Amino acid sequence: MKKVFKIVAGILILAVFTGTLAYLYWKSQAKPVVYETTTATVTDIIKKTVATGKVVPRKEIEIKPQISGIISELFVEPGEVVKVGDMIAKVRIIPNMISLNEAESRLSRAKITIDDARKNYDRQKTLFENRVIAEAELQNFEVALKTARQDVESAENNLQLIREGITKNAGSTSNTLIRSTIAGMVLSVPVEVGNSVIESNTFNDGTTIATIADMGKMIFKGKVDESEVGKLHEGMELILTVGAIDTERFKAELEHISPKGIEENGAIQFEIRASVSLKENMFVRAGYSANADIVLESRDSVLAIQESVVKFEADSAWVEVETGPQTFEKRIIKTGLSDGLHVEILKGLKKEDKIKIQNVQAPPAK
Repeated sequence: MKKVFKIVAGILILAVFTGTLAYLYWKSQAKPVVYETTTATVTDIIKKTVATGKVVPRKEIEIKPQISGIISELFVEPGEVVKVGDMIAKVRIIPNMISLNEAESRLSRAKITIDDARKNYDRQKTLFENRVIAEAELQNFEVALKTARQDVESAENNLQLIREGITKNAGSTSNTLIRSTIAGMVLSVPVEVGNSVIESNTFNDGTTIATIADMGKMIFKGKVDESEVGKLHEGMELILTVGAIDTERFKAELEHISPKGIEENGAIQFEIRASVSLKENMFVRAGYSANADIVLESRDSVLAIQESVVKFEADSAWVEVETGPQTFEKRIIKTGLSDGLHVEILKGLKKEDKIKIQNVQAPPAK
């Protein structure tokens, strides 16, 4: 009985050992590899670059005063539309005390002179009427009186000009009245009533009272990298995507490429400018950020494949084409235009050819 038990135990141990070896051998076997494939398609390939920038008015003017003083009135607000000559603001002059004192003294002297000239004229006129003096002599005193009157008027105008910046004969023409020099929309009014302003002259840009722009003519200002600028030329079409109006696309035409680059963050950038075709009844605000797609080259309805399946070696390009079930051969191809995702096939492939793209592990056997 014991002998039989030993035999059975030995058989069981042998069976377990054999099964373990078989399992380990099965686990050590390499799993079969299944290759996925793709085919060429007929599509459009567009090679483009992107320029970042913003949309701004073509004509934007800063209105500055021609005289220093304090803003006493403002007649416009941002968003209003103005015409050439419309009043923007009024400036109250703070006169220079030395100039004011000299002007007041000049007027006083002129008044003394005219009083003396009038008395002399009246006296000589009486003598002329009594035929004591000749008419020619009287004319000399008459000229002196007229000259004195002119001096008084000039002194009064000078005093008023220093005090108020305008003479009584100037009418609506005055440096204290700031008017628009262009027709357009008021974009900003960076001053308030009571603010001091400085006149624009050779040594000072002056204080900006308002910024006005023609919102009907907009341009795109952007920058492109030096690696792309050599592919651009005036007249190229741009497609603008405006950040605040992302549902719309705007056409633009490249009209200027800067001849000089600017270094930004270690890279050389070139500024470009393009005229924007605005859509009817759509208001585009100044300063909207925008991206411009610039079409460098395009191909319509060409045979193309994913560029990721193409392998490059020296000066040649090749793919692996299926010749039988999971059997592939290397085939040299000739490529054309690429957009970074797809590449044009000029020679070496047909639309029905199956091309290996990647390896996928086969599912474990049950």
